[in-house]
Amino acid sequence: MEKKTFIIKGLHCASCVYTTEQALKKIKGVKKAVVNLATSQATLETENKITNEQITKVIESVGYQAVFPRSENNTNFDEQKKEQLKELLFLKRKVYISLFLGLLIVWGSFPGITNIAPSFLKNFYIQFFLATIVQFWGGLGFYQATIPALKNRVANMDTLVSLGTTVAYGYSTAVVFNPKFFSAAGIESMPYFDVSSIIIALVLLGRYLEAKAKFKTSEAIKKLIGLQAKTAKVIRERKEIDIPIEEVVVGDIIRVRPGEKIPVDGVIIDGQSVVDESMVTGESMPVDKKVGDFVIGATINKTGSFLMKAEKVGADTMLSQIIKLVEKAQASKAPIQRLVDVISSYFVPVVIFLAIITFFVWCLLPFGGFTLAMLNAIAVLIIACPCAMGLATPTAIMVGIGKGAEMGILIKDAESLEKAYKIKTMVFDKTGTLTKGEPELIDIVAIDSATQFLSHESLTPPLAKGAVPSKVKKLLSPHQITILKLAASLEKHSEHPIAEAIVKKAKLESLKVLKVIKFKNLTGKGVEGKINDKKVYVGKLLSKNDKVKEGEILEEQGKTVVYVYLNDKLVGLIAVAATIKETAKEAVFLLQKMGIDVYMITGDNYKTAEAIGKKLGIKKENIFAEVLPQDKEKKVTEIKSRLENKSYKVAFVGDGINDAPALAAADVGVAMGSGTDVAIEASGITLVNKNLNSVVSAINLSKKTMRTIKLNLFWAFIYNIILIPLAMAGKISPIFASAAMAMSSVSVVMNSLLLKKLKV
Repeated sequence: MEKKTFIIKGLHCASCVYTTEQALKKIKGVKKAVVNLATSQATLETENKITNEQITKVIESVGYQAVFPRSENNTNFDEQKKEQLKELLFLKRKVYISLFLGLLIVWGSFPGITNIAPSFLKNFYIQFFLATIVQFWGGLGFYQATIPALKNRVANMDTLVSLGTTVAYGYSTAVVFNPKFFSAAGIESMPYFDVSSIIIALVLLGRYLEAKAKFKTSEAIKKLIGLQAKTAKVIRERKEIDIPIEEVVVGDIIRVRPGEKIPVDGVIIDGQSVVDESMVTGESMPVDKKVGDFVIGATINKTGSFLMKAEKVGADTMLSQIIKLVEKAQASKAPIQRLVDVISSYFVPVVIFLAIITFFVWCLLPFGGFTLAMLNAIAVLIIACPCAMGLATPTAIMVGIGKGAEMGILIKDAESLEKAYKIKTMVFDKTGTLTKGEPELIDIVAIDSATQFLSHESLTPPLAKGAVPSKVKKLLSPHQITILKLAASLEKHSEHPIAEAIVKKAKLESLKVLKVIKFKNLTGKGVEGKINDKKVYVGKLLSKNDKVKEGEILEEQGKTVVYVYLNDKLVGLIAVAATIKETAKEAVFLLQKMGIDVYMITGDNYKTAEAIGKKLGIKKENIFAEVLPQDKEKKVTEIKSRLENKSYKVAFVGDGINDAPALAAADVGVAMGSGTDVAIEASGITLVNKNLNSVVSAINLSKKTMRTIKLNLFWAFIYNIILIPLAMAGKISPIFASAAMAMSSVSVVMNSLLLKKLKV
């Protein structure tokens, strides 16, 4: 599948969106087409190569324009902003001129004020001239969208405005140039150029205010782009030189001084400092950084000077990836929006039908007549507003996703944001998620019954000279050293966090690992191999009969215990403890307070899992222990099947490669920012700040965004339900109708912008 993203100029309502989507879907090879009204972006998923010319032709056939980014590697943000600014300036000019000319016509024709108007403004031919400028220059955009749309037998908001104003303008023109025809028919020969001109001027004013407000919904991306450093101090040929950020390449050595922005992503190779990462992660506390630590571009170096090696530059930096992700998410479409688009596709034809009925009914009424019938039909056409319905969802989604990005919560798409507020079950992976990813070796126990067996082995060396003192309470005995050396020799070949803790401890003790042959990683169980022709196994108990009291005690303390076997004989055990994350207990408490069931899933044994679960406040029955990595997905599916209310959602929070299937299986996958690319790709929400309280914030953000969407839709529908019948009854003038229609769209966008000020 190939993806293609571009901007569509001229979109104004949900029916515009529906029309363009249906047209794009007809292109051969297009599997999916999503058009977003708030961003004016279209995203295509295609099976084969589709040219820009093909897309341009299709978009123009329904009355719109396609604008493509200059480079496929860049985001559309710059192009989009330029197009929006051009449109804003053009609209502003049209609004000023159309309003000015329209008000001159009103001054010369409206009862009550026409008496003080200059005589030339009362002249119908002058009014015709001024109205023609407004109709065909100010209203040109309406016709440009309407004519191709009608050719394709579709109708949109532009159709309603074009139809309503053309009727008023056409009738008025006929009255001016052939008044006797209307007098003979018993119709008052009075033109209504003020109606057609003011309607166009007010609709243009509404679109200008709406476009200006929509421009603010993308401020989150604008802020992120503004974070990027402009230059970097690079060491080349033993000299420090300032170069533009675009010229930095992978491998460059960069000097970062106190108070400067870190230009790109990389690793510190000399020096140390404290870095403020709040602009990317949302975390307010600065982070200590030393040699070997990873630093993020656009974050601020607070204290010391250091040298770093550039690892990711340009589009590969974390900030660039965040910008792309946020932009892509804001352009996506929530499931609720699809329903609105379908409704809107029927809305415009229904309104036209109601306007026709209104016209004929008022013509037949004894107190009606042609003039009243025409004005009331125009009011029906103009008062209807699919714009407000179309903007209700995407504007709120844009602001909500932008707000999340500022807090270090990256939401992959609108669907994930919509689902999050329905979460009723939250499943946490333990290691690296609820606990810190780097466990520490705490205890080494030599089994008494194996002491004699071990004493005959040639593997036990004396404590190495100059060894770093052990973190275990007392110095290691020869037997403990043998157990550690055996375990470390095997675990060196494993990437599991427990393996890293064992290898790290062996390094602290200055132990040299032994050569291992026939190494096997027994997924979910342990590792085995041969050392000096002896079979060594490190992992879970091979037999329940091998259980020892020491192991049970350590597990009850919440430690993870791995057992060491030599020639199938249990010779010792190693206890590793993972520290619970500072925010884990509070996050669990807040989720439970919200009525969300919290589960924990781990490959650890039951006693260890229960001990950690107890500290976190997770119910015993909600703890799944001794779960193999490949079975995490099954557990998530099992929990989903238990939900009585199928509208409720299950979320999974994890960070490792083996969490990816479970993240994908959950209704909402939440990946920790410290996790792997695979885990992040499989998730719907990524916590860049690694703060588990952000899970709670993400749910609250979803709730408040959905509340805003529902409020927007409520007012958009109520507006039409109440005002269309009033217009049909002749209670609303066409000019008031145009003002009310314009303000309804603006009010929806402004309501969405209030999300920025909400605390989540």
